[in-house]
Amino acid sequence: MPIAQDPLSVEVTLPREDVALVTVEGYLDVDTATEFQHHLANQLHHGRRHFLLDLSEVPFMDSSGMNIILRVYQEARELPGSVHIISPTPAVRRILDLTGVSITVPVSDSVDEALERVDRLQAAPVEPEA
Repeated sequence: MPIAQDPLSVEVTLPREDVALVTVEGYLDVDTATEFQHHLANQLHHGRRHFLLDLSEVPFMDSSGMNIILRVYQEARELPGSVHIISPTPAVRRILDLTGVSITVPVSDSVDEALERVDRLQAAPVEPEA
């Protein structure tokens, strides 16, 4: 089995009990997306509801990475929870904008800004679904 030329590094820290800060470094593509998905699924399993995805060290992301982000976004919304993308590189931001993902999943410039968005979501009254 060939070794990935650009292995993915994923570090998870917990700024709060229900918030996972997932710092990703490397190419987020078809070769590395499964590892990324495992980290997110593990955090969902452990009761995290809010996901801060730091993509500041991701030089490239393909549709595999975007699909995982959208999947965790859907799962988190049902909890209810949220997903926030933090500081994507220009190339990744371009993909997020071109595909409309950045319209669905909020993009923040910093962890603090994303945490403020989480706070606003938690303070907002929950509206029943029609």
